[in-house]
Amino acid sequence: MKKNVGSIDKVIRLIIAAVAVYFAYQGGLETAWAGYVLYAVGAIMLFTILTSSCPLYSIVGKSTAKK
Repeated sequence: MKKNVGSIDKVIRLIIAAVAVYFAYQGGLETAWAGYVLYAVGAIMLFTILTSSCPLYSIVGKSTAKK
């Protein structure tokens, strides 16, 4: 996979992942599947951080990584 996620983008994704997992773990959501969706969002964000590659960025041709 081609790297297309920059360092600032990684920090933003880490914050989003942490917030999503926090709210999923705390519960109190209206439906049970909402927690699973938040866990999935957190997992996807962490995957893109670790691989430095975002499939959606590849599809639209965007890159925040320095050349």
